[in-house]
Amino acid sequence: MDGSDIYRASSGIRLGSLRANSGRLGSLRASSTSGWRNSAMDVFSKSSREENDEEALKWAALEKLPTFDRLKKGLLFGSTGPSNEIDIDNLGIAERKRLLDRLVNAADEDNEKFLLRLRNRIDRVGIELPTIEVKFEHLTVEADINTGSRALPSFINFFLDFAEVFLSFFRVLPNMKKHIMILDDVSGIIKPGKMTLLLGPPSSGKTTLLLSLAGALAKELKMSGKVTYNGHELHEFVPERTSAYISQNDVHIGEMTVRETLAFSARCQGVGSRYEMLAELSRREKNANIKPDPDIDIYMKAAATEGQEANVVTDYTLKILGLDVCADTLVGDRMIRGISGGQKKRVTTGEMIVGPSKVLLMDEISTGLDSSTTFQIVNSLKQYVHILEGTAIISLLQPAPETYDLFDDIILLSDGKIVYQGPRENVLEFFESMGFKCPERKGVADFLQEVTSKKDQRQYWTRRDDAYRFVTAKEFAEAYESFHIGSRRKVELATPFDKSKSHPAALTNNKYGLSKKELLKACIDREILLMKRNSFVYIFKIFQLTIMALITMTVFFRTEMHRHGIEDGGLYVGALFFGVIMVMFNGMAEISMTIAKLPVFYKQRDFLFYPTWAYALPSWIVKIPVSFLESAVWAVLTYYVIGFDPNFWRFLKHYLLLVVVNQMAAGLFRFMGAAGRNMIVANTFGSFALLILFALGGFVLSRVSVKKWWIWGYWSSPMMYAMNGIVVNEYLGHKFNKPFLDTTLGKAIVRSRGLFPESYWYWIAIAALIGYMLIFNFSLGKSQGNTLNEDHDAVTTELSSSNDNNQTKKKGMVLPFEPHCITFNDIKYSVDMPQMLTKRQERKSVQNLSNAMGSLYTSVLFIGINNASSVQPVVDIERTVFYRERAARMYSALPYAFAQVLVEIPYVFFQAAAYGLIVYAMIGFDWTVEKFFWFLFFMFCCLLYMTFYGMMTVAITPNADIAAIIAAAFYGFWNLFSGFIIPRPFGDYEDVLSNGETVKAYLRRYFGFKHDFIGAVAGVHVGLVILFAVIFAYCIKIAPFLLSIHNKRKLLAKRDENDSHESNVLNLEDFLAQRVVVLIIN
Repeated sequence: MDGSDIYRASSGIRLGSLRANSGRLGSLRASSTSGWRNSAMDVFSKSSREENDEEALKWAALEKLPTFDRLKKGLLFGSTGPSNEIDIDNLGIAERKRLLDRLVNAADEDNEKFLLRLRNRIDRVGIELPTIEVKFEHLTVEADINTGSRALPSFINFFLDFAEVFLSFFRVLPNMKKHIMILDDVSGIIKPGKMTLLLGPPSSGKTTLLLSLAGALAKELKMSGKVTYNGHELHEFVPERTSAYISQNDVHIGEMTVRETLAFSARCQGVGSRYEMLAELSRREKNANIKPDPDIDIYMKAAATEGQEANVVTDYTLKILGLDVCADTLVGDRMIRGISGGQKKRVTTGEMIVGPSKVLLMDEISTGLDSSTTFQIVNSLKQYVHILEGTAIISLLQPAPETYDLFDDIILLSDGKIVYQGPRENVLEFFESMGFKCPERKGVADFLQEVTSKKDQRQYWTRRDDAYRFVTAKEFAEAYESFHIGSRRKVELATPFDKSKSHPAALTNNKYGLSKKELLKACIDREILLMKRNSFVYIFKIFQLTIMALITMTVFFRTEMHRHGIEDGGLYVGALFFGVIMVMFNGMAEISMTIAKLPVFYKQRDFLFYPTWAYALPSWIVKIPVSFLESAVWAVLTYYVIGFDPNFWRFLKHYLLLVVVNQMAAGLFRFMGAAGRNMIVANTFGSFALLILFALGGFVLSRVSVKKWWIWGYWSSPMMYAMNGIVVNEYLGHKFNKPFLDTTLGKAIVRSRGLFPESYWYWIAIAALIGYMLIFNFSLGKSQGNTLNEDHDAVTTELSSSNDNNQTKKKGMVLPFEPHCITFNDIKYSVDMPQMLTKRQERKSVQNLSNAMGSLYTSVLFIGINNASSVQPVVDIERTVFYRERAARMYSALPYAFAQVLVEIPYVFFQAAAYGLIVYAMIGFDWTVEKFFWFLFFMFCCLLYMTFYGMMTVAITPNADIAAIIAAAFYGFWNLFSGFIIPRPFGDYEDVLSNGETVKAYLRRYFGFKHDFIGAVAGVHVGLVILFAVIFAYCIKIAPFLLSIHNKRKLLAKRDENDSHESNVLNLEDFLAQRVVVLIIN
């Protein structure tokens, strides 16, 4: 139905319905906690004022407007003076504050009065509010789980789980997991207009029940039974938007304020059927010549306005939850100081109730709250449920007696069984009939949670004449069926809900609360806000890129760059390659930023705040200007200083390709973060993927040197297209358009790198990079490419062809002539080899040497960075534990630090040994003991000092996110000045290349490697290992960030308060440490 038709179709216009509503509301008022017990006219006694002619004229003018325009205008009164006509769409902060101060000045006193005024306006014209009855019948939830050590998230268990799932799928291995029953054939009914308290000891199934009712149960769980809303099963409507499940986990974006968090939630959830109800309400009031309360009129019109960035409902929710005092404070996280844990719990509640959902499923909303705050929140919810006939089931662990008394019904769960469901007044009667009585000074809620416990049940046994025995939850559930409340509930469950009586607006059938355009706009606005809040990251990235560009300018200075031959051209290729990887890897911060927002994305996506594309698209689009800026910084600073082709058109093409590379890389890193879902996994598997792209990118390893079973990796590497495009753009310019052999020098250089010298390859590169950019930004799940079959086919083909060659056999035959013997001795034959062929052979020989060195350089660089990146989040987590245990004087800092250092050594040694054996053998290095152990030594030391470097960056920074940014700044610097130190096994080769030069001489001339310097290099490696380990230990000792600072400040405050100079005096070491930390932070 369109517009207000859904309300015209309701039966609320009938007089009988109006009288029934009035009678029900009267009973609600009678039971309320306020003094509102008078007639409906008394509701407006405090806010009514004499209408003067001017206000009457203003209202008459509004009434003459068309319905659409009339719903956008209102009259707002000030504290003094006449009313002002306002536009609802442009309701400012001051107007909203003034309105809410008039409606709900004190939340604990005025909220009920406000809701009664709201309900009175609706009842005056006979509109019936939508209500929802939730029923669950024979609900059973089961699961298969690992127990004991198999349930731990260990490295071995990961592979065991994978193998078990794989073998179980083919029915080779039976299911080894333990089968458990979470909910065991439970049935119940939750009535609208009643507050239902869900009680039960931990692990009784409360969360599972709430998730089942919300239609949000995990797919791994097996569910049977039926859940209905007004007789409709979950597949007949959209339960995620009809109900609001409030989780016990506080998952929010720390960079947003409390108000912004709730406002975004309200904006995405939409207004539901508020607009349709308001349109019908306004029509009926106009026909009946009824003038509404101006304050209520503005509130309802503002609440029904869709797509507002700051909604009046948001301010109202902040008020009743007591969050108005911190509304403009950042929510905060482990990196950002924000609101308290109790306030964060209330934000979690407010984020969901700010929407139009009519069913509230609230899971442990009191965690971290004091009893007074819990009472206020539950009391506000009670007023909403009673007056506006909402449906609410709230799970609380240990509610205070005054909070417990606010509820109408109780559901008690134990061991997956419903032990009791019914009125709160009858629950003690049931247990007394079973022989258990609650002591007079005992809280009823505590009694209910203990009476089913095997440990605590005996103390409540009152039948002294009968021997006590433990009564199980199953026995309680069976006894409840024969209890008079249980019998009545059984009748209610057996009576099906009459679907014809369900209000047309009760259940939501639209998947999302806003149109696609409005959802995209909301997500874009939030992404821009987050970019502003994270501006430091983007500024630091640009600063880092600027510094590296300045260094690169001095390394590849144009006066030192010549164009005499292929070796000179190789320097320009190196400069282009370094520029590509700097622009590409400058976006690595996207990994941690993506992972930090993933939990919020999963929650809001599952609750249908927005579709996945509406989240992914803004993350990409709003950062495009950053890519243009970063690429411009690099291109403008380096292009002409290095001496690339001065043609302006080629400069623009160079710049465009860097922009596309930056965008592709940002999408790749976001994809890696989304696929890894945590920093450790993303760094480990992401670095491996990057290694493949890097090694097969066309620079480190020439295309002609790539084995045919890996050639697919070459063609699928974005780095290959980037390198081919940027190299073609440079070397087809006029500066390299010199005759060289049978071609030009530029084309000869491009071919020497195994790339393609045709000009159209630039546009192929642009198209391919744009394609990868789109794929990475719109990929929603993990990449599941499988290369096993391709490798198997390639190996099979290769083996079969080699077998065919080896199986050639000689066969005898009869010749048609008589054979003779010819002898020759001391014959010489020579021919002048063409210069072009000589050059090609020389290039091939040098290229093979460069390929071997490049493969070592790449693998060592990436494995080292992977080690450093992977260890950072682990050290960060363990450091938090260390702070607590150090404060408890369990151990000092140095033993802890050096234990962390020592534990990494065996792992890195096995890593280096495994890699070294495979690579040394596969590349075909000289098998001598000395060379092999030198190789293993350098590999081990390099990986070890990179691991210690990652640990050190965490020790000197507040958290792993900052550590990753600081560490990345040095990766590019070390890469630029690496010099290929690792490939020392080549260093003393006397083999002669095709050009007559020995390997040893070539390395010394071209790379500057000196074999005599190997001892000094070994000493530097050991020194770096010791240096990073010592700095890590020292910084762990003197720079305990965040928690340690907090503890020291509390200690100083306590000392000042108690004026004690004995027990609370800081020693000199702690005092100096505190000063150092303050200086670092400032």
